[in-house]
Amino acid sequence: MIISYADSALSVLPPLVAILLAILTRKVLLSLGLGIVIGALLLSDFSVIATSEYILHTVGQLVWKDGGLNNWNVYILGFLVVLGMITALITVSGSARAFADWAKQHIRSKRDAKLMTMFLGCVVFIDDYFNSLVVGSISRPITDRYHISRAKLAYILDSTAAPICVISPVSSWGAYIIALIGGILTAHGFTDSGYLSVFMQMIPMNFYAVFSLLLLLFVAAFGLDVGPMRQHELNALRGNLFDESKGQPPGAVSDLPEADTGKVMGLFLPIAILVFATIYFMVSSGADALAAKDLPFNVLGAFENTDVSSSLFFGSIIGLIATVILGIQQKVELPMLLSGMLVGARSMLPAIYILLFAWTIASVIGELETGKYMASLATDNIPFAMLPAVLFLLAGITAFSTGTSWGTFGIMLPIAADMAMGSDSTMMLPMLAAVLSGAVFGDHCSPISDTTILSSTGATCHHIDHVVTQLPYALIAALISFVGYIVLGFTGSLIAGLLCCSVMFAISIVVLHFVAKK
Repeated sequence: MIISYADSALSVLPPLVAILLAILTRKVLLSLGLGIVIGALLLSDFSVIATSEYILHTVGQLVWKDGGLNNWNVYILGFLVVLGMITALITVSGSARAFADWAKQHIRSKRDAKLMTMFLGCVVFIDDYFNSLVVGSISRPITDRYHISRAKLAYILDSTAAPICVISPVSSWGAYIIALIGGILTAHGFTDSGYLSVFMQMIPMNFYAVFSLLLLLFVAAFGLDVGPMRQHELNALRGNLFDESKGQPPGAVSDLPEADTGKVMGLFLPIAILVFATIYFMVSSGADALAAKDLPFNVLGAFENTDVSSSLFFGSIIGLIATVILGIQQKVELPMLLSGMLVGARSMLPAIYILLFAWTIASVIGELETGKYMASLATDNIPFAMLPAVLFLLAGITAFSTGTSWGTFGIMLPIAADMAMGSDSTMMLPMLAAVLSGAVFGDHCSPISDTTILSSTGATCHHIDHVVTQLPYALIAALISFVGYIVLGFTGSLIAGLLCCSVMFAISIVVLHFVAKK
């Protein structure tokens, strides 16, 4: 028997323990494991036998669920392994070194390298997992060349992935959000407006996504390195791109021989094929789902119904085949190719272990109904004008505690809509946007978030180093957004909210510049 904690503050205990312990001890697996055990004990009424059975059942469901494979998890893990192979093969073929040499001629400064990475992160917007891992693979040779720390690379990856995906309608995130909002608006009688147009109207209201991207642009362009990030950047200038005392970070490929026949095309072509193959499979699987429902094909509908995980996996398989063929054409010996594939697959194991633990604690937190408890805090007597700001904070805390933006969307968007309808329906879209904004903020800060884990993997940065170095920037963007939502709530004016955010942003940049140059 599973005990419900939807009305109890105890539901917050397991994620709180896991997060605090991870930050304090920097031992992520141990911290997540303890959080899982505490949550399982609560759910099983502290019965040791029931707790053991529950944990075994939950872990088993990560791979085998409802009498068949858990396709989402299996495909994502497969995607990670294959992408590790592709990255290693690009290194073995000498293409990564060739690209770094090419970049030295065309990307002439540290600033250019950071801006190029940010540009790639904004262009590859179809999925946040895909964004972090692929852009990381492309950019790492360049950022290493210019002594940019892996923590800074992880920050750039993370701060383009989710913020871009959450405001892009043609992405896995955009399709999911449009589907959720469409159901919510229909339930409340809003059938006149097209759901895509509603989503587009909400983009400028998503203050955190907009201003975290702007903040990243200024940090990349002007070297506004503060807090722990500053120390990591100083270490990188001395040649220490990550803290070597902690061992190789997840995704790192080391001690591989490199061929002398590498070409720049050996990096770009496999990645381009991987991107286009993944888009093809996303549209194709979405089209199949539409056909099964007897619905006409359209691109947005295809993305709304796509199978993201299988598309990533099969796209990566096509990319791997292309990488092997190019390696053979570049006269890389077969033993080197096989060795590269093996090392590449092994390099992803630390990330896979962390992800499996994160998925397990996410299941435990779901059973505890932590998200419902956090959402219930919004139903107390709060002045209506403060609701956008309060929803932003609660969505942030919920995403931080549960490690999932999408789960937070599913829980809190309906609550925000109900609260708007009960007070002032004209504030429906700002309040929905505040939830989207807060969920991305919480996801950015959470050590148990899968996007945080995969951004670290894409940059081959130690997981907690990424969390700690990104936190000051995430908090700055969050403060700007929070004040903006207060102004938006009291004035009902999007322009006033954006102007307030802009003034706060300008002040933040001046302060950051002063602190960074001190």
